[in-house]
Amino acid sequence: MTQQPELKAQYPLKVIPGYFASKPGIQIGTYLGADASDEEIQFLHQLGIEWIMLLVDGKEAHTAENYIRLRERFESKGLKIYRLANHRVHNMEQVTLNLPGRDEKIAEFLQFIRNLGKAGIYYSTYGHMGNGIWSTGHAVMRGGIVGRAFDLAKAEQGEWDGKVFKGPLTHGRVYTEEELWDNYAYFIRQVVPVAEEAGVYIGIHPDDPPVYPLGGVPRRIFGTFEGFKRALEIANSPHIGVCLCVGCWLEGGAENMGADVIEAIRYFGSQKKLFKVHFRNVSNPMPAPWSETLLDDGYMDMHRVMQALREVDFDGAIIPDHVPAMIGGGRVGLAYSIGYMRALVQAVNNEYMDASGRS
Repeated sequence: MTQQPELKAQYPLKVIPGYFASKPGIQIGTYLGADASDEEIQFLHQLGIEWIMLLVDGKEAHTAENYIRLRERFESKGLKIYRLANHRVHNMEQVTLNLPGRDEKIAEFLQFIRNLGKAGIYYSTYGHMGNGIWSTGHAVMRGGIVGRAFDLAKAEQGEWDGKVFKGPLTHGRVYTEEELWDNYAYFIRQVVPVAEEAGVYIGIHPDDPPVYPLGGVPRRIFGTFEGFKRALEIANSPHIGVCLCVGCWLEGGAENMGADVIEAIRYFGSQKKLFKVHFRNVSNPMPAPWSETLLDDGYMDMHRVMQALREVDFDGAIIPDHVPAMIGGGRVGLAYSIGYMRALVQAVNNEYMDASGRS
């Protein structure tokens, strides 16, 4: 087992002003568009949501001044921004695969991190996928619920931010894992000092789907347990950690990933490297075809996942992710997921209190 370097600081989100000061513990959040209506905001209040992952589109919108304006707008309406999403600097093929424009993209990412810090938004998720997120259609589950599906034998293309990556070789050749490691190291060593100076913490998202190469690009760097450990060692900073997508981990499966999702939570949580969690379930692990499911309808008991988060004193946000479509529109599936998550948080908090002997 590779030795984990000594951490330079304690888990960040407990000490950042304004983050969880009044209500520590597992937080529940969800996505929201930057131009959200008052009705959409009211709906989140009805669900008991306090934290949002704000979706911001358009190059011109990504300035510190606009971020400050957005933070003030949503805070005035009782919602705090946990993460602000900038798809322009997420899953950057130029960076992951060392393509023309790499240094320009890295510079854009670094400015994004500086802007977040100036705006008082102290967390960002980063994806290192070189050819997008891959799917092979949809599957129908109980009662006609529709969810994303993936069949490794039928995988032909990935997609990110409106761009389609077509196989069998999305970039004209096969890439090696060591190439991708070199590219990641080149990137992250420039990111660390900027993130530390800006006070921003970056959680790296797993490849989706993980483990197996797709379109000639390996998926083991951020598609296995050992890959994540090595990546954090290279970064060697308390500001670089994990955005643990439970769904991606379940897609890969314990045998392929090198650890099950409970082990991953316990390890990264004990290392104070667990910054954010995407809380979703799937039907089964690869190599068999899988589909995304509602939280109670996949192969993982999500109560166990929540117990593990409580066990490591996780003090960040969990969000529903890729919610399957139900009759009645998108709000129905979201409400179902949030209600289920709130019940699990209450259950594990009560279990913890009972086990500790406190009332």
